[in-house]
Amino acid sequence: MWFDSGSDSFRIAVWAPPRKASGQLARLYQTPLPRRLADRRSASTASWCRLGVALVFILASSGLQFGGFGTKNVIDYIFAAPTPATPYDTMPAQPRRDSADTAQPDAAAQRGGSIAEVAARVGVSVATVSRVLNGHANVRPATRERVLAEIETSGYRVNELARNLRTAESRLLLTMVPDFGNPFYAEIVRGIDGVARQHGYFTLLCDTGADAGRERSYFDLLRRHRADGAICLDPATVQHANQAATALPWVACCEFDPGVGVPYVGIDNFLAARDAVRHLIARGRRRIALINSDEHYLYAQQRRDGYLDALAQAGLEARDAWRVNVNCLDYGAGAEAAAALMRQAEAPDAIFAVSDTLAVGVINGLRGAGRRVPDDVAVVGFDDIALAAQVDPPLTTVAQPMRELGETAARLLLQRLAVPDANVPGVLLPHRLVVRQSG
Repeated sequence: MWFDSGSDSFRIAVWAPPRKASGQLARLYQTPLPRRLADRRSASTASWCRLGVALVFILASSGLQFGGFGTKNVIDYIFAAPTPATPYDTMPAQPRRDSADTAQPDAAAQRGGSIAEVAARVGVSVATVSRVLNGHANVRPATRERVLAEIETSGYRVNELARNLRTAESRLLLTMVPDFGNPFYAEIVRGIDGVARQHGYFTLLCDTGADAGRERSYFDLLRRHRADGAICLDPATVQHANQAATALPWVACCEFDPGVGVPYVGIDNFLAARDAVRHLIARGRRRIALINSDEHYLYAQQRRDGYLDALAQAGLEARDAWRVNVNCLDYGAGAEAAAALMRQAEAPDAIFAVSDTLAVGVINGLRGAGRRVPDDVAVVGFDDIALAAQVDPPLTTVAQPMRELGETAARLLLQRLAVPDANVPGVLLPHRLVVRQSG
């Protein structure tokens, strides 16, 4: 690209390489050819600089101030080859000063320098400074304190934009959630965010709303390298994933299909549902109803099959009239389904709901129908959200390890990002039955 700067013209071509590329990041072409673009100290009085994800435009002399640096610093930094020992390349951030103050720079500004200069002042390697900046544990406490003290004194800061330009990474992970209103997802998201931050990533929470258009837009962020990877908690998104999407760096959490070829973490929904129904049978219940989600989803099919298997093993009837499917997992849907079941001539004496939000609604719906829980109808839920222990009566439920699901999903994604061609296996975590007073 050609640009005019006063009476001179020059061009800059910047190549954003693939993740594994090495060597020179870009080539600088100048016409006419001065000694160095950075040495043109009076080429233009109207200087400006713009940094983009793929292109760098510099129309300036070395007098350009970019967060306290001249053009020479910016060019030398961006055009230098990446250093393997310092994955989080940095630039010093110096305080801005008014023109009246430039004659007497403060001590911190004078000491800023590069990461190598920080390392030299502390008397350690560049790799050690990088490990301290990245929060790695394999640094002696005394050394860490010395490095941090020098960083604080010099005002040295990680320049995220420049680092991203050089590494072709965004350090951003997407977390796709189908319903922000469902408390089940909150603890999972906390687990994801905790592991991501430990490894220098930030997370962006994405509300898919089970909408195919939104799902595509989020996957497009991966295709355009606006995000490094994604964790999907939306059953609809997992179901809609096509062959092209499976090649992208993402992980399925909770809802998964082993045949899709995407790393996943979840529980054995069949066994968990069977355990819940067996518990009701052991309590003497014989007319057990199921309130399920849309059976288009794999988890709903698996929990239905676990319910049916437990009834079959006990020789109990599985009436179609006692199986209700709902389109959402909110409290109102559970209340309406329970009221409908109670209007039957031979109403169930127990209800197994495939989520706690449904089960809490079921308890409310039974109360509205004049039924006592658990005296008239026992209720068992699924998930063990915080509210389950607070409702009246406290809810018996199948507990999913929500925080661990999120942490495991984040680790699987980081494994996939570290070795894109590796075969990352799926993980099944254990569930447990939490017996309280509802059934």
